Amino acid sequence: MSSKHANHASRVIIQAGGRGTRLAPYTTVLPKPLMPVDERPILEIMIRQLVSQGFDRITITLGYLGALIMAVLGDGRRLGAQIEYVHETDPRGTIGAVTLVEELDEPFLVMNGDLLTDFDYRGFMNAHLADGAALSVGVYQKPVPISLGVFDLALGNRIVGFREKPIIALPCSMGIYAFDPSLLELIPRTGNFGFDNLMSVCLGNDVHIRAHVFDGIWLDIGRPEDYASATALFQEHRDRLVPEDKPVLRVAK
Repeated sequence: MSSKHANHASRVIIQAGGRGTRLAPYTTVLPKPLMPVDERPILEIMIRQLVSQGFDRITITLGYLGALIMAVLGDGRRLGAQIEYVHETDPRGTIGAVTLVEELDEPFLVMNGDLLTDFDYRGFMNAHLADGAALSVGVYQKPVPISLGVFDLALGNRIVGFREKPIIALPCSMGIYAFDPSLLELIPRTGNFGFDNLMSVCLGNDVHIRAHVFDGIWLDIGRPEDYASATALFQEHRDRLVPEDKPVLRVAK
């Protein structure tokens, strides 16, 4: 892949069409990307971060309560961005809606619309371009507690070790991806197509996939317990999460 895109690859697709059922009952009145974190919509925080790193052309895919997102963000000028919208008439999954976006002729970012992170998007894109991968995936080492005692087994089922309630770190998708446009050929134009489907197709076709391991702040606001901790996390790391303290768009709680 040519490095000529490195200085001007500025397009982002933010997936905001889901119903956010895991975050009910909050999402009965607000789409998940508009959930307020310290009175700021999580989607606004994300857009401010992207703009500060040179990603100013943003397309948001809409579905459930999409009109509210359009009403809050508008055309993006107040945030320094050019925001466009595409509408899912039928649910397309976490990746399928990308095919609704036009003129994707250079590498671009795809991301979920509910992330609280200090991720370096520009560094991610530059590393993607330098590597020549068709797909790069932001990866976070997620600690997973095991509530039982765990054995280490050797040949013949001999127990050679024991760990009481260990915590295991597993490399998980952050919901942040860098795409080469050639990858669009593998995504169907109809039906529901999620990230799991994309991985299956890419692995089955020996597509070059790159993991971009990240060890900073990351929280997927998908469950009530995640949302409950988001405000405290934001207040603790405000300077890292909001590049410039410009006037904000308020969302009533």
